[in-house]
Amino acid sequence: MDRFTVAGVLPDIEQFFDIGDSSSGLIQTVFISSYMVLAPVFGYLGDRYNRKYLMCGGIAFWSLVTLGSSFIPRERFWLLLLTRGLVGVGEASYSTIAPTLIADLFVADQRSRMLSVFYFAIPVGSGLGYIAGSKVKDVAGDWHWALRVTPGLGVVAVLLLFLVVREPPRGAVERHSDSPPLSPTSWWADLRALARNPSFILSSLGFTAVAFVTGSLALWAPAFLLRSRVVLGETPPCLPGDSCSSSDSLIFGLITCLTGVLGVGLGVEISRRLRRSNPRADPLVCAAGLLGSAPFLFLSLACARGSIVATYIFIFIGETLLSMNWAIVADILLYVVIPTRRSTAEAFQIVLSHLLGDAGSPYLIGLISDHLRRNWPPSFLSEFRALQFSLMLCAFVGALGGAAFLGTAIFIEGDRRWAQLHVQGLLREAGPTDDRIVVPQRGRSTRVPVSSVLI
Repeated sequence: MDRFTVAGVLPDIEQFFDIGDSSSGLIQTVFISSYMVLAPVFGYLGDRYNRKYLMCGGIAFWSLVTLGSSFIPRERFWLLLLTRGLVGVGEASYSTIAPTLIADLFVADQRSRMLSVFYFAIPVGSGLGYIAGSKVKDVAGDWHWALRVTPGLGVVAVLLLFLVVREPPRGAVERHSDSPPLSPTSWWADLRALARNPSFILSSLGFTAVAFVTGSLALWAPAFLLRSRVVLGETPPCLPGDSCSSSDSLIFGLITCLTGVLGVGLGVEISRRLRRSNPRADPLVCAAGLLGSAPFLFLSLACARGSIVATYIFIFIGETLLSMNWAIVADILLYVVIPTRRSTAEAFQIVLSHLLGDAGSPYLIGLISDHLRRNWPPSFLSEFRALQFSLMLCAFVGALGGAAFLGTAIFIEGDRRWAQLHVQGLLREAGPTDDRIVVPQRGRSTRVPVSSVLI
């Protein structure tokens, strides 16, 4: 919600600071970049220190910075970029840690359901961000008030986390009672192990495509729908000095909420049922969601010149299919990575998905749009067509993400089995301090770890 209140009032921000599409895209890019850079730091801390206190500190920090960003004068656009970057620091401390805490409280199908509840926060919160941004601005008559809603909710979240949530032992719910407790390894050892995990790498690439598409739509869809209405003659253009009046942020927010709940719940339930007969169900459902969403997102853009109703229908279908991935991708990570590496894995996935995904996609879409507009005569139609053509890149990226999830399906069974054996104490990675014995191999003595002989 905090992340997308800015998107809900983006036309007003452009008017207030007198900036173009590329600078508008930079607002989200700066936030995602700092969020991405700090994620590995909090991933390292989350695997070794108290996760509850880390989350409380992160939420308190980003709520304070968000409140401060609502008081920036019009000649200090760079300061708005700085504060959005600091918001990313706070969010990194939460997003890398929270799923791992849920993983240590629940297992199997119950974990999948709890993750689906947790990941409702992404589409529902995003939708509420658009709604709060547009409606609070209309009531207050000033877009700055849109940024003053979430800090109060952040205080409530910190209090609930501190008073209600308990810190569970890492991996305890997955071990047998006689299994030895898991010990954390070095950060470099964690990274090497993750790099050799094909299910983790390919599912992260697939999730990168999801981040690219959702990041682009999150920032640009309300502005695109407003331009579409202007071209169709359904609403007056947004002129300098005037407040940009449009219901599109509200409608798009409602669609995002509804499709998020529907998509996340549908994806988890379909995957849970298919898993009984097909152990590769999770990545296959993710692939189907992405490959299915691509044509509907393309149609939503292609139909915007003729019918805004058809555009909303295709956006609804496309976002529903796209939302099927959120909880399933998190579940895949949690069962192919051992508990003492999960925060680091979450951080690595965040870095990869944002570095190649939504860190640059809003700015890239805005840059392409500005470039196309410079080659056409100035008009409201050229503004609409430029943004329309640039957003079509999302359909192509979505199809590539579907291919990555199909690749994940090839390796998922072996990687899951390896993690299960490791957690149960039946498998141990060879380390430099392992005792080694000599065994014959094809007539020649060979030194191997003791653990390998025992297996």
